[in-house]
Amino acid sequence: MRYCLALDLKDEPELIAGYEQHHRRIWPEIATHLRAHGVLGMEIYRLGTRMTMLMETDDAVYDAAKMAQAVVDQPKVREWEELMWRFQAPTPWTPAGEKWTPMNKIFDLSAQ
Repeated sequence: MRYCLALDLKDEPELIAGYEQHHRRIWPEIATHLRAHGVLGMEIYRLGTRMTMLMETDDAVYDAAKMAQAVVDQPKVREWEELMWRFQAPTPWTPAGEKWTPMNKIFDLSAQ
């Protein structure tokens, strides 16, 4: 399945640069974590402070709740998420306490 999610960055150039630097080569434990939870592909795009993530998953393995639980259960995943939160900010439409928020698909050329 394909997911499209949105998140903002704090509007500080040095923080944006730091966030991008961390994503040039993520920690190996994070890549392992993502793959183990059925994430087959992931891309993040940025325009100003708004980010969009495209994520392809294996539906037989992917479970968002289990991925979220790993933040609690796995110290390295928790450390990464805490580090990333220094750079990130919820969008104005993000529910309290959440980060990446699903976007609604409004157009699909293949359906035309």
